[in-house]
Amino acid sequence: MKSAMKFEMMYQSRMLSSEIIMAAMKSDSVILDKKTFLQNLKHCRFEVGYYDQNEKPIYTDIENFDTFDEGFSIKNGSYYTVIEDSSDHLGVHYIVLKENELLETLQQLRIKIIEYLVFSFLLMGIVGYFLGRLFLKPVREQIESLDQFISDTTHELNTPISAILMTIQSLKGVDEKKMKRLETSAKRLNVMYSSLTYRLEGKVQPKEMLDLKKIINERVEYVKELIDSKRLNIKLELDPTKVLMNERSAYRLIDNLLSNAIKYSDVGDSISITLKEYVLKVKDTGIGIDKEMQEDIFKRYHRANEERGGFGIGLNIVLSICKEYKIKLDLDSQKGKGSTFILTFPKVKNK
Repeated sequence: MKSAMKFEMMYQSRMLSSEIIMAAMKSDSVILDKKTFLQNLKHCRFEVGYYDQNEKPIYTDIENFDTFDEGFSIKNGSYYTVIEDSSDHLGVHYIVLKENELLETLQQLRIKIIEYLVFSFLLMGIVGYFLGRLFLKPVREQIESLDQFISDTTHELNTPISAILMTIQSLKGVDEKKMKRLETSAKRLNVMYSSLTYRLEGKVQPKEMLDLKKIINERVEYVKELIDSKRLNIKLELDPTKVLMNERSAYRLIDNLLSNAIKYSDVGDSISITLKEYVLKVKDTGIGIDKEMQEDIFKRYHRANEERGGFGIGLNIVLSICKEYKIKLDLDSQKGKGSTFILTFPKVKNK
C-alpha cells in the first residue's frame, strides 16, 4: 500500500507538472495571475504546494514543509512527494504533494487483521473442541469401561484373597514348601489388589503420626516369602523415624517399593533398605533402568520390562503418594547395576 501510494503521488505530481508546462506554453496574456492559476490547479485528493527555486511558496496548502531534498518521505504521520522542475515554468521549481489518510487506513487494516485472526482462532478452538470431544468419545468410553472393569474385578477379588489368607493360617499338616508357595502367591495377590484399589478409593485419608521404622519392618516381614522365593539377601538399617501420613498410604508406599525391588531383582541378588535422618533408600542389585526410560517409569501403566509382569501402576502410586505428602522422590539407576529409590520425608516435630 505504501509503494502504491508513492507511485500514485509521483504520477499525480508529474501530471500537475505537465499541466503547468502546457499552460506556460501559452501567452502570458492568458495567464494574468500565476497564483490564481496554481490555486485552481489543486488536486482533489492530495494537498498541493508549489515552490520557487529558493523553496519559497508560490501557492501551498501545506504548512511548514522544508524537506525538498527527498523524493518521498514520511513526517508526522503524513506522506510527502517532491518533484523538481529545473525549467521553472510559471516560476514553479518544486511541486509537493501531501497525503494524510494512508496512516489511518493502515491502522484500520491492522485492526481488521487482528480481529479476523482472533475470530479465526476462536472459531478453530470451538470447532476443535467439539471435534475433539466427538473423536475422543470412543476412547473415553473405553477408559470408563476399563475403570469400571477394574473396579468390579477388584471388588470380586477381595473376598477370595481374604479367604485364602485366612485358610492358609489355619492349615496344618501340609508340606511346608507348598505352604510357603501358597502363602507367597496369596500375599502377591493381596499386594496387587491393594495397588489396584488405591486408584478407586478417591477419599481423603486422615493423617496420623506413624513409626516408619516399624511399618518397614512389618511390610518386609509380610513379603518375606516373596523374598525367600527368589533367595534374595535383604539388609535393613533403620533409625526410629516419625512421619505424618495415613497408615494405609504408608503401607502402600513401602509395599510398592519392595514389590518393585523384588520384581526387578534376579535370584540371589540383594536388597538394602536404609532409613536415616528422614531419608529412606530402597536399593536393589537387579536389572537396573536405562537412562532414557527413567523419566517414564512413574507414568501409569508403564512397565520398564515387559518380561517381569505387573500392571505398571506400582511406581505411579509411589509418585502419587509422594506428591500428596510432599515427599521428595529421586532415582539413581544404571542398566545392569540396580536401582536406588530415595525418598526424603518432611520433618515433623515429635509430640
